[in-house]
Amino acid sequence: MAIPGNMQKVQRFLRRSILVIILLHITSLLCHAQPEFEGIGSTRKFMAHTDAANAMYHYFAKQAYGYLNDRSTQISKLSTLKDWQTRQELMRNKLRRAVGSFPQKQPLKPVVTSTIEKPGYRVENVVYQSRPGFYVTASIFIPVKGKENGPSPAIVYCSGHIWEGYRSAGYQTAILNLVKKGFVVLAYDPLGQGERLGYLDSATQRSRLVSPSSEHSYPGAQLFLTGNTLANYFIWDGIRAVDYLLTRKEVDPNRIGITGRSGGGTQSAFIAAFDDRIKAAAPEDYVTSFSWLYQSLGPQDAEQNFLHGISSGIDMADLLAVRAPRSTLVIATSRDMFPIQGTIETVEEIASLYKLYGKSDQFAMVTDDGGHESTKKNREAMYAFFQKALNNPGSPTEEEIALLSPKQLQVTKTGQVVTSYKAETVFSLNSKDASGKIKALNNQRKNSLDYLKSLLPVAKRISGFREPVKTFKPVFTGRIQRDGYMIEKFMVKGEGDYNIPYLLFKPNTPGDRALLYLDPKGKAEHGAKPGDVEWFVKRGVTVMVPDMLGNGELGPGVFQGDSYIDSVSYNNWFSAMLIGRSITGVHAGDIVTLSRLLKAQIGAKKVFGLANSSLSPALLHAAAFSDDIDRVAIIEPYTSYLSIVENENYKPSFLHSTVAGSIGQYDLPDLAASLAPKKLLIIKPCRADAKPASTKDIEKEYGVIGKAFSVRNATANLSVELGLGTDSSSLFEKWIEE
Repeated sequence: MAIPGNMQKVQRFLRRSILVIILLHITSLLCHAQPEFEGIGSTRKFMAHTDAANAMYHYFAKQAYGYLNDRSTQISKLSTLKDWQTRQELMRNKLRRAVGSFPQKQPLKPVVTSTIEKPGYRVENVVYQSRPGFYVTASIFIPVKGKENGPSPAIVYCSGHIWEGYRSAGYQTAILNLVKKGFVVLAYDPLGQGERLGYLDSATQRSRLVSPSSEHSYPGAQLFLTGNTLANYFIWDGIRAVDYLLTRKEVDPNRIGITGRSGGGTQSAFIAAFDDRIKAAAPEDYVTSFSWLYQSLGPQDAEQNFLHGISSGIDMADLLAVRAPRSTLVIATSRDMFPIQGTIETVEEIASLYKLYGKSDQFAMVTDDGGHESTKKNREAMYAFFQKALNNPGSPTEEEIALLSPKQLQVTKTGQVVTSYKAETVFSLNSKDASGKIKALNNQRKNSLDYLKSLLPVAKRISGFREPVKTFKPVFTGRIQRDGYMIEKFMVKGEGDYNIPYLLFKPNTPGDRALLYLDPKGKAEHGAKPGDVEWFVKRGVTVMVPDMLGNGELGPGVFQGDSYIDSVSYNNWFSAMLIGRSITGVHAGDIVTLSRLLKAQIGAKKVFGLANSSLSPALLHAAAFSDDIDRVAIIEPYTSYLSIVENENYKPSFLHSTVAGSIGQYDLPDLAASLAPKKLLIIKPCRADAKPASTKDIEKEYGVIGKAFSVRNATANLSVELGLGTDSSSLFEKWIEE
């Protein structure tokens, strides 16, 4: 019998519905299967640990608060102007070290690419080189005035995190009002914005990354690895902007100011702290304090961070303090994402310094009710501030302005520097610097392996490794019986105020060997699908599978930050860098703790370490720093930190395992070399972009490892398998054999 069309639709709908119900049921079973291998928060057994997933953020924040509290104590002891002046000089030096050395000034080679005439002003679109081959796109807005009035005061205008930069309506409103009030204004594109995209998609002519913050942080992390900072680039672009203004006859060199909102507020605060030629600064919607920043939205993108800045005792207030007693206006809003309480406390601190100088009238704060935005009240306060500070009297009332189109303000022929010029990028310049820094290390590698003895203390210091001083007694949380072995659940105190949950796979007839198995996917997956873990257990090896900080029950937490790239929080990595630590250094300390615990808990005579992918560097650090790990296997590791710096499209998931400032000091192959003559198995090494490493890559990166094992007559203990058709179990068999 034929089934009516409507009935057929109903049957299809019912079949699909039943299928969906079945899939949901299976998913539910799988979801409920995982918690049995979790031991802290997810099972709701331990309310004290329900925030375990945010342990990394809180631990780094706690250390930051310690440094910031020490700074507050030092500030409280300053009572005289001489005390403050001594500190000002100290902080200038600290800021210079944290930001890094600026390059020597080279010719700007400015080129005006087009001119726009408007009633009362003209605009010249200009491109200049802040570094050789490193182009800055800008527009200079010049008010039309009589020659008898002389040169004008000038403002450097810095744009915040918006793709179009100073061409946006909000920024043009402020810029053109300043021009109408008689100021020359130079507005330029920050790196990664406007016409200076670093990761241009040729098909769309847009960035391949999701936000300007990502355009900053993706190469910014490579800079930190090399011991450089993106802040250095941003500040230097601003200093060169002042240099360009001083080439213009329309500009009075003694009346230069700077302002900008949001990311532009960051830039204006930074640049003004480093350039004494700036007589008046008005950072907007940025200034708060690191203490309040950590309590709210967390550390921001690479542009806003100095290398080990917080551990050096630097806070945002120091950017303002080193300027004193020059004119400064802090502009804020009450509901800004940058906490207003931090702004208030910072302003109170700096106001006391200006009072000691007898220049209280040169420092002020203006605030309006609003979010992270520019308000008319705040803009008019900014106009009035510059009119007074730069001796350009007039009405501060804001005028209606006619916007210029993005096309009118286009500087380059194609609309992007990278396609208009044979231009350097942050990546290309940093790669060259890294190559220079690695030469000295390569020379050490060539001459003698004795360098490894002096290298390990350096690696400990740079990675922020802390030797565990105590192994705590673990807490037992449950047991699951399996065929031939059992799985026991424990947690033990880690380096900080967090507990490391782990599964202990115990053979029914255990031997004297134990394996610490590390996987960024977390322990639950190996409890549900033992795989390699079960292979070891059935050979009499007791296996510990922990959740490391940031993984499994200990992460990744709710904090993502403004630079969340491919599901990786760059901001968490910046948080560690700011306090002189690294995620890998903390992991290494916890790995040493766990390896010692294995010996203490089950009486293992030998502890092996195996790590997958991005946890491989942490295991190499731990094994190099401690004798508690007898042999090492790393599966699908990237070859080196240098490979991250040299690869324009490195994989973000590798970032958390890197160490800021390591390039030229030590690298992963050096740590691996230091393990000789212990057994070392490397399976399927890859490049920084996660593509398989070639034979040429291996020869380049791992030569020092081969040399170390050869010198110690232990070449049989080193195995590097590219993984083409390789059976991992046969490799493991050889690795665990006596």
